[in-house]
Amino acid sequence: MRLCFLTLFSSLLLTLSVPAFGDQDLKGILEAIVKIRAVVPSSARTAGSLGTEREGAGAVIDSNGLILTVGYLILEAESVEVVSSDGRVLGARFIAYDDNTGFGLVRTKEPLEVTPFKLGHSAEVHVGDNLVVASFGGPESAVLTTVVSREEFTGYWEYLLEDAIYTVPSYPNYGGAALIGSDGSLLGIGSILTQFFMQGVGVVSSNMFVPIDYLKPILADLISQGRSSDPRKPWLGFHGEETRGRVFVIRVSPDGPAEKAGLKVGDIVLQVGKEPVEGLSDFYRKVWALGRAGVKVPLSVLQGAEIRNITIHSGDRYKYLRLRPMRKADYRSVVGTSSHLEISRITSQKWPFQDIGRPF
Repeated sequence: MRLCFLTLFSSLLLTLSVPAFGDQDLKGILEAIVKIRAVVPSSARTAGSLGTEREGAGAVIDSNGLILTVGYLILEAESVEVVSSDGRVLGARFIAYDDNTGFGLVRTKEPLEVTPFKLGHSAEVHVGDNLVVASFGGPESAVLTTVVSREEFTGYWEYLLEDAIYTVPSYPNYGGAALIGSDGSLLGIGSILTQFFMQGVGVVSSNMFVPIDYLKPILADLISQGRSSDPRKPWLGFHGEETRGRVFVIRVSPDGPAEKAGLKVGDIVLQVGKEPVEGLSDFYRKVWALGRAGVKVPLSVLQGAEIRNITIHSGDRYKYLRLRPMRKADYRSVVGTSSHLEISRITSQKWPFQDIGRPF
């Protein structure tokens, strides 16, 4: 990193004394941030790692109660409720989850009387930019933050973003938090707490935000069918950890493809086919290059003192998760409240890390 700590620290001190918006403008913008509470059954696949009661934030993005959040808050939820900025508690429905980006959508059963966020252009966010991050709670929840990197994020749960947004100082209520530009537009959604290595200083706490530009091409699909229409990537069903370029198996999903193929905790993945594995992101790219969900994935693994060849019949993560999608009649109702014109309006508006969170 070329951005030295002293320069960054001085920049933060300077920006913290200058509000990004007028008080009234900021208050109005933050009314579009809501609290999300989800209850998940104990039988859910993610209940053990994420819990059965989850709480975070979401950003209202249309005039009919459509709320964008981070997907792990609502994954496999049997009930969802939303608390508005004025304290009202409203029932809500799970609309969509996208495992490629990590975005999730819910919709309140009645419209929220707030001005929805405009979707900004996260491609225009650069290192050194000063932005606002806010969760549910009004102006008191809003703090100024600085972008310290735009680079890939690799998650142990078979997840990879090419161009994530990293910010400091870290924000504790990051789940579903809004990353807001100086014009009030939504630039990203908070995903995870990470550690950022700053040369000459060491490790500092940071947040990773999913850029809003990832939402725009898939939003219509998410609203109409609950998922993106992009081809499904092969899913193996294990958590991996990278140490000095080696990929270690740290968890195997019960009844998942990896477990069925004989992969075990502690195994080291050496090759995909005949190609050596050079880190977690390289491993994901090599697996995904083999084809769609369902493709056979040949691995060479070190299991104890023995090198074994294992073929995993990859699966579709959506089919493994116990999602509770809406009925077709509900989808027609939801699509009716978000017309193609509304979707077009939403999507065309102009305006060395280590994760320590546990989203999956």
